[in-house]
Amino acid sequence: MAVCEVCFRHCDIAEGQNGFCGIRRCVNGKVVPGNYGLVTALALDPIEKKPLARFCPGSKVLSVGSFGCDLRCPFCQNYEISWSDDVMERANEAEYIAPEELAELAERYKTRGNIGVAFTYNEPLIGYEYVRDTAKLVAGKGMKNVLVSNGMADIKVLREIGPYIHAMNIDLKGFTDRFYRDVLKGDRRMVMDFIEEAVKLCHVELTTLIIPGENDREEEMRELSSWVSGLRNKDGNVIGRDITLHISRFFPRFHMTDRAATDVGLIYRLKKVAEENLKYVFTGNC
Repeated sequence: MAVCEVCFRHCDIAEGQNGFCGIRRCVNGKVVPGNYGLVTALALDPIEKKPLARFCPGSKVLSVGSFGCDLRCPFCQNYEISWSDDVMERANEAEYIAPEELAELAERYKTRGNIGVAFTYNEPLIGYEYVRDTAKLVAGKGMKNVLVSNGMADIKVLREIGPYIHAMNIDLKGFTDRFYRDVLKGDRRMVMDFIEEAVKLCHVELTTLIIPGENDREEEMRELSSWVSGLRNKDGNVIGRDITLHISRFFPRFHMTDRAATDVGLIYRLKKVAEENLKYVFTGNC
């Protein structure tokens, strides 16, 4: 048996078994990532697709994904690789790309406008060891590293990867414990703690997907944006008003096909609410 310390669950994993995320596995009494270097998606994306609106605009980034996740969002867009009864089956469909190989590939793509590597598509932090090892090599080549994450990881994980990450987009999926606990099977406080520390290390932008009947109240957006506005940098100075928030429109997907897409008018109303506290608020999927 071994205890995984990546997220709030602290899964107690039996030898040869996996934790809740489907990929952290007990091998010889030690927890290891079962998806290390196993890539299911690789694409040269516009940086704005991450989404990052105020970090190297107009550039492209080599985006890489694996499989597994420590949340269970019923509206997941990438559920085929993130959310399944036995996500380790995805290992049979993945291609192994060593950190050295991925860093070299990123460098070769500089001629096509590539600035580095983005760890995205599934949840990168459940396999943070690969992120750390690859990002260190990419940074050593003078290129950038981007993390797209749900932010539900222990600060110890952030300390492992933080020195090599230049920008993050972190999902702040809502601002109630009920939503995180009952709908996402996650922990809001852990995400908030992660964000508080991340903004001390690199450029951070946040994304909130607005789901009708779940996290769409104006008061919740007011509370969320107010909290963001109070975030501080490593010197203790308040920088939150300058942090970018993306407010995105929901479309019926996966286990949430029984409800309508978010009203566009609501997205723009929530944007105005967020702008009471934040300078940079962008809408998505509108």
